[in-house]
Amino acid sequence: MSDEKRLSRRDFLKGSAATGAAVGLGLLGSQVAMAAPQVLGANDRILLGVIGCGGKGTSHLRNLVEMSKTPENKQAVVAVCDIYEPRKQRAKEICGGDLYHDYRKMLERPDIDAVVIATPDHWHARQAIEAMEAGKDVYLEKPITYTWQEAREVAETTARTGRVLQVGAQSCSDDRWWKANKLIKDGAIGKVLWTSGSFCRNSTRGEWNYPIDEAASPDNLDWQAFLGSAPKRSFDKERFFRWRKYWDYSGGIATDLFYHLLSHLQVALGPEFPKRVSAGGGIYIQHDRDVPDTFHMIIDYPTDHSVVLCSSMANGQGVPELIRGHEATMYFEGPGIVIRPEDEFKDQRQQSEVARETRLGHMENFLDCVRTRNKPHLDADTAYKVMVAIALGVESYRKEKVMRFDPGRETSV
Repeated sequence: MSDEKRLSRRDFLKGSAATGAAVGLGLLGSQVAMAAPQVLGANDRILLGVIGCGGKGTSHLRNLVEMSKTPENKQAVVAVCDIYEPRKQRAKEICGGDLYHDYRKMLERPDIDAVVIATPDHWHARQAIEAMEAGKDVYLEKPITYTWQEAREVAETTARTGRVLQVGAQSCSDDRWWKANKLIKDGAIGKVLWTSGSFCRNSTRGEWNYPIDEAASPDNLDWQAFLGSAPKRSFDKERFFRWRKYWDYSGGIATDLFYHLLSHLQVALGPEFPKRVSAGGGIYIQHDRDVPDTFHMIIDYPTDHSVVLCSSMANGQGVPELIRGHEATMYFEGPGIVIRPEDEFKDQRQQSEVARETRLGHMENFLDCVRTRNKPHLDADTAYKVMVAIALGVESYRKEKVMRFDPGRETSV
């Protein structure tokens, strides 16, 4: 997508009749109606809403309910939203919160402090931006958005509204990556050259072939609300329950699995925009989909450093996650980090080990930042930089071209 076609405010306010208008949020005038950030006291409960109650959303919901039972965690889920009736009812049974079909109605509630968004990729940008415009902090499942242009819109909105936005790549709350960042800054491995990582599985039934509820029908599933801005298609249970297999709603391996990998690697290496991205792979085994079952990316950065990411959903053997410097290599083994010097530098350096320390979990970090207004572990700006590389990888694969990016102008070239 060219820079001229990036998501605009007008794009966000467009919607089908099924998704409804944004009048309730006061978003149609020339001035954006924004709620001022509320500062919560130590004893104030954080009131949450959950948008999207599928597998991941339900997992977050159960976790939040369990957390609310402990005295040190003062929060409660008071509202849940989904477009599929059985999921909606299941969510209510878990938390007892109020039910919503249209997330905008939930966002109108002044008592809700924050929302958790766990919907398909193509809905992330619109829902996150409208939530922040309505004065809510946001825990947004990864990837931050579907396109990098949308990610820029989300990052800009986060900065403008002063909201807290945490993107849900949970590995960013693993202390090892923060330790790695300090070690690299301190010169522990010399000039950083290239990094490798992989995410491999062997799924005999086909990755993302989640169970299909045969009882689903247009009577209990709002198909038009699911499609949103995606291409219009006839009702299709396969696409609803297994949406990660289709380009209309997902980038497949790139937006699901590589986003995890690259997010914590950017924490370790220091966030930056890429300058060049190339990708390859294909559908070699699992032919019931649009997206590849085997996918690889090479990302080159302006700091003269490359990241190589490899993945297959039809073979479980990956490559080690290593950060290679000119003088030593950083291994992520067991509970911490091991640094092994290159042969040419063994007289000057010794092998060293650094253990991880306790750090707040990803959701706990988000809730803490809702109170303190501190920057979360995967903030919007870092998540945006990650999304540029991920989205350009998808575009490289689909166009069979090397993609280039201008970090200064923040645009593809």
